[in-house]
Amino acid sequence: MNEMFQKPYLTVDDARIVLNNCKDEAKKNSWKVAVAVCDDGGHLMVFERGDDVPQISSGIAINKARTAAMGRRNSGIYEDQINSGRGALVTAPEVKALMKGGVPIMFQGFCIGAVGISNLKPNEDEHIAVTGIDQFLSGKEN
Repeated sequence: MNEMFQKPYLTVDDARIVLNNCKDEAKKNSWKVAVAVCDDGGHLMVFERGDDVPQISSGIAINKARTAAMGRRNSGIYEDQINSGRGALVTAPEVKALMKGGVPIMFQGFCIGAVGISNLKPNEDEHIAVTGIDQFLSGKEN
């Protein structure tokens, strides 16, 4: 009998750690953000919108995380492709927030979730996501 394929997954406690890492990095820089962490299927696990962050940033952060998880790549890649002339990407089903700030959480070669950040310049959004993920993964065995 064949064994069933197994892979690592992101727990709710893990998602909270990632969210808090992102919040700490934002606070260190005096940045106000919305932070979303989803599982590998793009389903929201934890979310927080900081004080004075516009409501629209909520949906943007969530959709950046979903896009990064489902595509298993940084959401900014889609923006780059669209800006390079691949306009058909804007019609891709289930893909939203095609801009920097969504980053997949890769562990042992698997995408186990993703982070989406909104309310800053694109590189700052992505910086917070990458930092939060890197701090989380530094405590895990690869």
